[in-house]
Amino acid sequence: MTNQIKWANALSTRPSLEAAVEEVAERANQSLQASADLAVVFISSAFASEYTRLMPLFREVLSVPAIIGCGGGGVIGVNRQGEVQEIEGEPGLSLSLMSLPGVNVRTFHVLPESLPDLDSSPDTWVDLIGVLPQAEPQFVLLADPFTSGINDLIQGLDFAYPGSIKVGGLASGSAVGGSSGLFCNYRLHREGTVGVALSGNLVVETIVAQGCRPIGEPYTVIAGERNVVMELEVPVTAQVGGSGKPRKPLDVLRDLIQTLSEEDRMLAQNSLFVGVARDEFKQDLEHGDFLIRNLLGVDPRVGAIAIGDRVRPGQRIQFHLRDAHTSADDLEMLLRRYQQQTPDSNKGAGALMFSCLGRGEGLYGSPNFDSRMFRRYLKNVPIGGFFCNGEIGPVAGNTFLHGYTSVFGICRQP
Repeated sequence: MTNQIKWANALSTRPSLEAAVEEVAERANQSLQASADLAVVFISSAFASEYTRLMPLFREVLSVPAIIGCGGGGVIGVNRQGEVQEIEGEPGLSLSLMSLPGVNVRTFHVLPESLPDLDSSPDTWVDLIGVLPQAEPQFVLLADPFTSGINDLIQGLDFAYPGSIKVGGLASGSAVGGSSGLFCNYRLHREGTVGVALSGNLVVETIVAQGCRPIGEPYTVIAGERNVVMELEVPVTAQVGGSGKPRKPLDVLRDLIQTLSEEDRMLAQNSLFVGVARDEFKQDLEHGDFLIRNLLGVDPRVGAIAIGDRVRPGQRIQFHLRDAHTSADDLEMLLRRYQQQTPDSNKGAGALMFSCLGRGEGLYGSPNFDSRMFRRYLKNVPIGGFFCNGEIGPVAGNTFLHGYTSVFGICRQP
């Protein structure tokens, strides 16, 4: 078929940037066997001092009209043996080439000072991106963690393009110097967000693996201010003394920890998180209905807890735990669910993976864990990606910035 979407990825671990660029361009082009409309490139921060050289080198070997990319603490791609591989902390270069017939490709670079006010009309966001909402674009966003205003951008895009998928990540690098690299149309940028809006003959589906499991039951916030939860309503079934009265969150948490196994009690000392339910009306909350946020601190004087998100009365929260085993189970469950719900899941043209720096070998104790599990369920789907400082993906219809998460954007024909 002439209008078939095609996708190829190549990963190089050569320590010379010239050699790495040549290798990925040659292998990806050979694999694609078509003219590419978009390139997505991820470069390891081990090459940080050479970021200025990357785009001129690619210009010599690629004839792709649109290219976006960024630097990362690690990169993900398909090696010479055809296996997916995660390169962490060492030189690596991952190039995805896409032939996208019938797809409108619109790249952009947005600086924080050009972001509209959050009270502005959706039209101001549409003007900023240059794509009409009726086109139903799907977005890939790559942002500098310090100079992008990424939360405002995500909110604005959700406002202007409510049905659109947005995936991506925050560029990550070495702690030294801390300057990240963003790439758009053969130019290097040091701040803001680069991205692409894809509309037309393309579907993007997502898997957002937050790597947690719930403990206890959901509680309703009765009193809260900004990111501090002051009082919770506990279901009668979860009451120790039983009356359903408002209780201090810290008391609720202490009681809950007493009911846990010894193993989970140990885990709760440093891997305890709070899930905030995103759907106000759903009665039976299940896996994937919660946005996982950090537990930032407790105030023993008033029994309050602070979390990494705004809270308001009426919201439901549930405590969660995270470890390698839970993380693996969570991803496997989501992949299995995706495979069952998408009969053509093996026909995905290609995928992008945005994984937290806190996952990878440091979490699992073995390399290539998330990417190889992905390939176990979506065989032969070419995949490229990087290890991020924060991951962008949807939960219950809205887009959020996550931590400790692996987000997959899977592209296929409509």
